[in-house]
Amino acid sequence: MMLASTELNAIHTGLNKGEFFVEYLPMVSLGDHSCLGAEALIRWRRPDGAVVLPDEFIPLADNTPLSGLITYWLIDTLAVEVGGWLRAHPQAHLSLNVPPEILGRGGLEYAAVKSGLGEFRAQLILEVTERGIPDQLGLMALNSMFHGGIKLALDDVMMSGTNLALISRCNFQVIKLDRLLTAEITPECPHPDWLRSLAGLLQASELTVVAEGIETDTQLQALRAAGVQWGQGYHFSPPLAIAEFIAWYEKWGKTSSCPETNRFTAKPV
Repeated sequence: MMLASTELNAIHTGLNKGEFFVEYLPMVSLGDHSCLGAEALIRWRRPDGAVVLPDEFIPLADNTPLSGLITYWLIDTLAVEVGGWLRAHPQAHLSLNVPPEILGRGGLEYAAVKSGLGEFRAQLILEVTERGIPDQLGLMALNSMFHGGIKLALDDVMMSGTNLALISRCNFQVIKLDRLLTAEITPECPHPDWLRSLAGLLQASELTVVAEGIETDTQLQALRAAGVQWGQGYHFSPPLAIAEFIAWYEKWGKTSSCPETNRFTAKPV
């Protein structure tokens, strides 16, 4: 308990001291390889220069007041960094993760309106993971956002009955396949069983599917053949600082196609 308290205090101090920053992971059309937008990823640069990834600090903040503080900081930061870019590219999308416990409490909508990010609701994709399924207030808030024009995504999907059942309870338009599933696609096993199940789901629905963690051409080809529409991963690009992402989008966005060569060493995002 003492260790957790110390770490939470460090996160809070880091927020106040400007130690957090955002990188942008391009989202790519698997059909024509054009860049569709980006996912915003929070990073924490500690005073010693070490960069901490969200998988390490977000679980500590879950279900604490810091969960909301981090999310509202992210919304304010995105409004400043990409507001102008979103306005100039109305066809582009920006996705961000939202902790289920803050949904339906009013703070998210207030922060979006106050920051100005709410202006781009038609371009936003809110991602909710299955960990901590939203309560009734949260589900009501998600459905209200859907009717207000925001796209909803179920993140870290493992093609299990549990998370797919959640799709029927909420107006999710997008599902994001966990990178662990993508990693199962190899030259030795190019078509795992879940890929066939996914192809059936796509044929029976209007869902947009995003595959995370694409690192090889084998994975790209198998996912595209199954009907997966969007993808992310080091096969296309690593997460980028805002200036680098905007330059990358200008090169590969819309009518251009992004590179299919795996030019980067895979790292976690």
